[in-house]
Order: sequence, then C-alpha cells, then structure tokens
Amino acid sequence: MEGNVYFEKKNKVGRIKFSHPKGNSLPSPLLRKLIATLGKANDDLEVHVVVLESEGNAFCAGASLSELKTLKNLEEANAFFMGFADLLNTLRKMSKFVLASVHGKVVGGGVGLVSACDYAFASETASLKLSELSIGLGPYVIEPAVSRKIGTTAFAQLSLDSANWKNAHWGVEKGLYAECHPDQKALAEAVNEKAEMWAGYAPAACSALRQLHWKNTQNWEGLLPENAKITAQLALSDFTQNRIKSL
Repeated sequence: MEGNVYFEKKNKVGRIKFSHPKGNSLPSPLLRKLIATLGKANDDLEVHVVVLESEGNAFCAGASLSELKTLKNLEEANAFFMGFADLLNTLRKMSKFVLASVHGKVVGGGVGLVSACDYAFASETASLKLSELSIGLGPYVIEPAVSRKIGTTAFAQLSLDSANWKNAHWGVEKGLYAECHPDQKALAEAVNEKAEMWAGYAPAACSALRQLHWKNTQNWEGLLPENAKITAQLALSDFTQNRIKSL
C-alpha cells in the first residue's frame, strides 16, 4: 500500500510514472519515492526533459485519507504535510522542464502537483477539484503553486467550490492545463512530440529559462513549511478526523 514509482529514459526524455491502488493517492512513502526519483532524473545528464504520469483511471487523488486517519499528534501530522511541501520545493528547484501528462481526475494535492509542473497536457477526463474545505482542511501547502499557475481569483473559486468538479476545459481556460486532448492516445502523442522536441534544445538555455519562469519563488522554502503546520493542526481537529473516518 506504499505505492510505486517507475523511472525510465529514452531519447533524452526521462519518464516518471507513479501508482497507488487508492486512486493514485500520495501517502508519505510514495511522496518520498517521488522526491527521490525527481532528484535522480534531475542529476542524470542523459535526461533533458522529465515527463510525470501515473497509472490507472485517476491521475492523482491527492493526500492519502488512509494515512490522515492514523495521525495521532502534531509531529506526525506536520511530517505528513511536509511531504507535499518537500515535493513542491523539489519541483520548484529542478533544472529541467517537467511535463505533466494528466489522463484522469485530479484532486487536492494532485492539483498542486500538476501546478508545480512546467507544462501540463490533459485529456477530456482530467476533471479537477480542491476538496480540502469539505473535510475541514484547506489547500494551504499547495496554494502558492496553484495560485502561481491559475491566479488568486481562480484559486479562490476552486478552493471554495470544494464539493464540485471542474472539467478539463476549465483547467485550460484558467491556465492549469496548457492543452486538452480528446482521449489518451491523442494525449500520449502530444506529450511525446513536445517532450522529444524540447529534449533537443540546449540544456543550459532550458535551465536558464526555467529559472526565469520560477523567479520570486525562493520564499517557498519557508512558506510551505509554515502552511504545512496550519494544515497539520486542522487535520487533528475532531471535525476533520470525524469527517475523514466517515468517508
């Protein structure tokens, strides 16, 4: 139940694929595996571009509700949400472009994961939702990444409308997704074409451009851990624990 992460490389493209039996949710062990694999891809001189994808019907169900139910104290809760903070900061500091191939539904922390990628491709089935408020939490850790990508107004709409799905075209309109394709075959073709094209560009130029895209985000080093503390405190509340255990 820890989930798996697979890494392969071909034609200067590194592919990271993650999976978990519960909708590709992200428990702590899987978060650590993702962080380590991203670091491996970033250090590999044969990899010029990284593609992030997942298995199954959903792209990512976000935080593991199973793990949230087991949290007993603030130290454990903070450590769990720091996993998301560390994942986002790892993506922020990458020297290579990271492309997300989003083939299915995205929830909560999964939206943050997509937001922290440089370019996201979606299929028609890539609906999205920030469900945190509906269970007594809030998307505090991922907010900087999501707001950076779609703006504060769209983030407010998405975080407040926590019980309802937005379709993939909403994601394109707001800037979360750069492209939307009719099915997984067309999605895969588009991802492969762009990944191989960008992998042929000069690595130094890509790295410098990525740094430009991510300017003024250095404060995430301190901001995301602070937001993790807020989320951890809420996760231990009676309201949230009762709501999670009822799901």
